[in-house]
Amino acid sequence: MSVSFTKKEGYTVEFEMTVSAENFEKGMQKSYIKNVKQINIPGFRKGKAPRKYIEKIYTEAIFYDDAINFVFPEEYEAAIAELKIEPVDRPEVDIKQVGEGKDLVLTVKVDVTPDVEVGEYKGLEVVEKKYTATADDVKAELERMRERNSRMITVEDRAVKKGDTAVIDFEGFVDGVAFEGGKAENHELVIGSGSFIPGFEEQIIGANIGDSIDVNVTFPEEYHAEELKGKAALFKVKVNQIKFKELPALDDEFAKDVSEFDTLADLKKDIKAKINDSNAKRAKNEMENEAVEKLVEVTTVDIPNGMIEARIDSLLRDMEMRLYQQGMNMEMYMKYTGMTEDVLRTQFKAQAEHSVKCTLALEKVADLEKIKVTEKELDAKIEEMAKAYGMELEKAKENLNDNDKENIKKDCRIEKAITLILKNANVVKEAEKKEEKAEEKKPAAKKTTTKKASDDKEPAKKTTAKKTTTAKKETAAKTTAKKTTTKKAAEKKED
Repeated sequence: MSVSFTKKEGYTVEFEMTVSAENFEKGMQKSYIKNVKQINIPGFRKGKAPRKYIEKIYTEAIFYDDAINFVFPEEYEAAIAELKIEPVDRPEVDIKQVGEGKDLVLTVKVDVTPDVEVGEYKGLEVVEKKYTATADDVKAELERMRERNSRMITVEDRAVKKGDTAVIDFEGFVDGVAFEGGKAENHELVIGSGSFIPGFEEQIIGANIGDSIDVNVTFPEEYHAEELKGKAALFKVKVNQIKFKELPALDDEFAKDVSEFDTLADLKKDIKAKINDSNAKRAKNEMENEAVEKLVEVTTVDIPNGMIEARIDSLLRDMEMRLYQQGMNMEMYMKYTGMTEDVLRTQFKAQAEHSVKCTLALEKVADLEKIKVTEKELDAKIEEMAKAYGMELEKAKENLNDNDKENIKKDCRIEKAITLILKNANVVKEAEKKEEKAEEKKPAAKKTTTKKASDDKEPAKKTTAKKTTTAKKETAAKTTAKKTTTKKAAEKKED
């Protein structure tokens, strides 16, 4: 195989591939073996006709398409490796020469990774993020723990009240006719949860076990079922059971039951430490995201449509996975929402384009900084992924092919590029940023001066001079001194 570069326009590369007559003949033979079973030639059993007889009747062109498909992939991979290009979409192929005993000559057009220009990526301004665990945060986590360790108590001696779980049978009617999906038995409804049509749950309050009641409601105008939108409905409801949630007391015994700690005080300290650890990760992620956004602002790139479409495909696959985890699939989702794939692709386009630009910008930084990923770093990343999926490291490695490992390496390079950008960022305190914005919003200061009267006692004329002060925003590249105002805040002691 030989390859010769033809031209490049923007991100589209055109080159010529020549496949030797010998290799193309191998493809022709494979094509014959694939197709002969479907060909009838008089005098031969079906699938047994020699290739020469078939070519004599139908011409050798009958085998061209499959022959090219057999030889192209390997020859194409060798060509792009030789040209050192990275295609981002499927190639367009034109046949320039084909025939028995001749070299196969193809003209190939393909979009490749575009040229990326990044501005000054060291010294990007990033606002410092800090989140500290408060007493309310700790209290909220304790409440969640109580919820997880609660138990349901059956009520026998009172009516339904807000917060109860009512176990009900119901059937809904519109204009006296039962509608699809409007019937259930022993349905557990938390009163006050807002999970039913507005007004339904409130009408259950006050009912006793065994009561049968009529509940009148109106479906919202934005209801998902077209035939029920805005319709008045009557629900026949029977209360079968009443339950309420009993939460455990917050004391040392609770701490012993739900944790390795003997006292509630120690449990609170541990919760606070974990929240602060989570907050630190959150702050770091937010600062990294801001740094990447600032990098994108100083990046110039013309993105091939194929890269955007490929990223949209990826976003749709992620969406389908999330739907699957919720017990749905894409077909059900589209039917329920009235969406189409074309509409979804349009909605995802801006997100996909931005995502691709972020990736290209970070890869460019990684190239400029000559960032590499060691085998040790690769193993650490694979181990991290294995733990996330509950797999053993060796098992995870076995499931990865060379292409998977290369993709993981690319992700590692991007992560290292983000770390480098944030490490070299101009981190500004949040208070300073607020002060700077406040200064920018201040109106121009006005100064009035009075001119002295002349010796001939001419009345003095007042002249108002306007002096405008413009707040200057320091760029990342400048090193001008800043005036910092520190505002003291009273420290709040927390449990």
